[in-house]
Amino acid sequence: MSAVFVTGSGTDVGKTFLTAALIRHLRSAGAPVDAVKPVVSGFDPDNLSGSDPAVLLSALGRLASLKEVERISPWRFAAPMSPDLAAAREHRSIDFDAVVEFSRGAAARPGTVFIEGVGGVMVPLDATHTVLDWMTALRIPVLLVAGSYLGTISHTLTALHVLAQRNLDIAGVVVSESTMPGASLAETVAAIARYAIPIDVIGLPRLPLDAPPPNEILSRIARLV
Repeated sequence: MSAVFVTGSGTDVGKTFLTAALIRHLRSAGAPVDAVKPVVSGFDPDNLSGSDPAVLLSALGRLASLKEVERISPWRFAAPMSPDLAAAREHRSIDFDAVVEFSRGAAARPGTVFIEGVGGVMVPLDATHTVLDWMTALRIPVLLVAGSYLGTISHTLTALHVLAQRNLDIAGVVVSESTMPGASLAETVAAIARYAIPIDVIGLPRLPLDAPPPNEILSRIARLV
């Protein structure tokens, strides 16, 4: 049994894409695997198939029904904003302790379990807790996903710094190639790696949506978790 928390240096850096790819990779090898994304903002039930929970369910080989989405993502909000603000828009709030307990229950399942966060490391969940507090409460290894856009080096090193301040076990960093301008993927990986020693930093090239990441890269990332 092992569990890993997949977080990001920011939003839209490829957390769900990577998590789904790792799920498929492990399943193809016959390994038991599960995943949850407890908190989701920007969720549209009328576009269920395009949601992050549906992407994870598809990778797990499960039907992306609303019932299944509710099972892996109990806290869902319509507004594409930080969870605290999205919840406030609906006159709701997030019970931080309940999120932690749900995550602990998922982490205790057999095999490799991916717990995907929401947004970046410091995204607020409620008035007093952030994703960082969530990870700190769980105390499981953290896989940090970053982009290769201009500014990502500072964002990624800042995220690593706050994770280290909480004495969290950083399994590795995956730099998912961005469409936005910046240095090349190789240059970005090398720059982050210089400051991240001894943490492994692996680059994930951008591919067509229907093309899986190279197996050798997924194998390297899977060994981190």
